[in-house]
Amino acid sequence: MTSDSNDKALAITFGGYSDAGKKPENQDAFAAWQPTTSIAKYKGIACCIADGVSCSENAQQASVTSVTHFLNDYYSTPDSWDVKTAAGKVLSSLNSWLFHHGQQASARHNSLVTTLSSAVLKSNTLHVFHVGDSRIYRLRGETLECLTRDHTHRHGNGKEYLSRAMGMDTRLEVDYSSHELEVGDVLLLTTDGVHGHITDKRMRDMLAKLIEGERNQTSFERCARTLVDKALENGSDDNLTAMVIRVDQVPQQDIDEAHRSLTERAIPPVLSIGDCIDHLEVEQVLYAGTRSHLYRVLNRKDKKRYVLKAPSLNFEEDLVYLEGFIREQWVGSRVDHPNVMKILAPEPHGRFLYHVCELIEGESLRQWIHDHPKPALGEVRTVIEQVIHGLRAFQRMGMVHRDIKPENVMITRQGQVKLIDFGTVMVRGLAEVGLAVEEDCPVGSVNYIAPEYVIDGVATMQSDLFSLGVMVYEMLAGAQPFKMEKVHRSGAKSTSEWKYQSLKDHRPDMPRWLDLAIEKACHPDIRKRQDAYSEFWSDFTKPNTALISQYQHRPLLQRHADKVWQTLSGILLIIVIIESWLLFR
Repeated sequence: MTSDSNDKALAITFGGYSDAGKKPENQDAFAAWQPTTSIAKYKGIACCIADGVSCSENAQQASVTSVTHFLNDYYSTPDSWDVKTAAGKVLSSLNSWLFHHGQQASARHNSLVTTLSSAVLKSNTLHVFHVGDSRIYRLRGETLECLTRDHTHRHGNGKEYLSRAMGMDTRLEVDYSSHELEVGDVLLLTTDGVHGHITDKRMRDMLAKLIEGERNQTSFERCARTLVDKALENGSDDNLTAMVIRVDQVPQQDIDEAHRSLTERAIPPVLSIGDCIDHLEVEQVLYAGTRSHLYRVLNRKDKKRYVLKAPSLNFEEDLVYLEGFIREQWVGSRVDHPNVMKILAPEPHGRFLYHVCELIEGESLRQWIHDHPKPALGEVRTVIEQVIHGLRAFQRMGMVHRDIKPENVMITRQGQVKLIDFGTVMVRGLAEVGLAVEEDCPVGSVNYIAPEYVIDGVATMQSDLFSLGVMVYEMLAGAQPFKMEKVHRSGAKSTSEWKYQSLKDHRPDMPRWLDLAIEKACHPDIRKRQDAYSEFWSDFTKPNTALISQYQHRPLLQRHADKVWQTLSGILLIIVIIESWLLFR
């Protein structure tokens, strides 16, 4: 079939055919799911093929279950997840189910075992997931390339046996690869009943001839059946399945189209108390800046109060800013967590561009730092624990905040912490969608941004951890751990320009192990930070003996640089005094 698409959406034509061949039961299965255009944008178009292992007692159930569950579960994962993460989690869960139920279904091992090869086409990229000896080929021009490798080994008797399959073991190792899509690419998915009895050269010639000029699902099903019939003619004694997919169109958006899509809704004018926009009445102007305006509003429909955030008219031609503003709404409406500010879904037919956010009555962490110049460690932990909970919510959704700083942390009057401002959030699922508007420089606040993001433009969970470490340091010390003016002057060319200043220089009352935990979190080298928020929290709440041991083995100059230089200066002063006395006595 041909995909339901707009002019610039991914469009394919596909068809498939399966036959039991000479066997009494067809243990192969195949399927494809072609969602609506909006879903396809975030999740792609998924196709898969499976071949139940003949020696498995429930081979047909294994193959059918794998195909149907993969498609259903993949499209149930969050839109924010990238393809590799979403498919990987689904395959791992599916394998566990097959293995567990296979063990229960029979006294013998491996009663629910099948191969599985999946292709997910998203934007202009093909994602391939493979385990077993089914195959995925790509025909581009006159070249037929096999994108998978068979997981088989040959015994001394000359027979080949599967070395990897779904449901074979508790641990699943899946081959993954990604490939750029081009218009005209043809994908061929086959089970070994087909490719085991047709040479690659013959298959290439047949495929090129069969699909020439064909434009609908029926004709592609006929192509697949012809391949199956040829394999049968060549002596195949196995089940046979083939699926043929042609890429008719890949998404491509130019800058003019991006501008039109981002400016479909007008930026509202500056509002005053009493003004109304849609069904929202302005009660208070909370903030008026060069980038955005914030208003407390009353929703006349539900009689509840919210915050309306509108972009500044200064940015009506700034596509990067507008894209970030729209992304903020997308993120805020999907991350559902008590420590993350909620953004409501936009009005479906509204004329203006704005967000409606939950009303947070309280103060920013910046104000909190100002009001608590030397806070107790327990007070800081109360705040940071909630910040970590919020960051984990982003992490689970495949997102990186990229702008963690005191201004973007709110504390309610009840003491609840909420992360705000999602215009800079990096969403792995959206990053796979080809866009005409791209960031030309790192986003976020320069004093909190991780070195790897500044230098290489790459941000991960540990980049947010770096920002968190800097923020924790500032809460305790009232200062930053790095002399950022030097970093800015030098152009931030290497991680060596970030030199950590001990927390104890500002807070001698703080224990050394705490200083070491914070130093590790905001280490310039991403490889030397904690691997997870839980690890940082553990280091932040109790001494890490490994960190303490590493510190004790540092050279004296690194451990106590200030004292060493003070001592050396004192010695030099004494020497000067003695020499002067000897000279003038």
